[in-house]
Amino acid sequence: MNKTEKQFDQVATFCRDIFTKKMKDYGASWRILRQQSVTDQIFIKANRIRSIEIKGVSKVDEGIRSELIAIVNYGIIGLIQLELGFSDSDDLTYDKGMELYDKYLLEAKNLMMDKNHDYDEAWRTMRMQSYTDLILQKIYRTKQIEDNKGVTLASEGIDANYFDMINYAMFGLIKIEEVI
Repeated sequence: MNKTEKQFDQVATFCRDIFTKKMKDYGASWRILRQQSVTDQIFIKANRIRSIEIKGVSKVDEGIRSELIAIVNYGIIGLIQLELGFSDSDDLTYDKGMELYDKYLLEAKNLMMDKNHDYDEAWRTMRMQSYTDLILQKIYRTKQIEDNKGVTLASEGIDANYFDMINYAMFGLIKIEEVI
């Protein structure tokens, strides 16, 4: 297993652990979120990261790391919602929720490994702020696609943007862990 794959798995463990605990605390209450609401939740998290980066201080006792974990988890929720559609109730068992989570986390990892091969790990030389800006760009693209009822003329769809958001957040988490 190469270094990047090992690091991805390490930070994925943190993300999955938080998702697992929240599934036990809240169930799949997120199933009621419509697609636009999931995207907006990711926007809130990314915008807060940018605000902390610009201001250099956080007044709430949760830092960039926890927001990146939330972006990963909401990105996976977004992919699940794309597959299942939203619901009027918490209609997903814990086991099924975790099965879907693992499915999309693995897909994100495989995509990251493929792109990592093609781009020669260029992400390692990028600044943390670039990950934030690229996540925000993907959010604005997703919002536009949602406003266009999911129709694109020459672009990837909502799912591709969610996968990119997840992987940029994973890169940020890997970089944070390298410093710790």
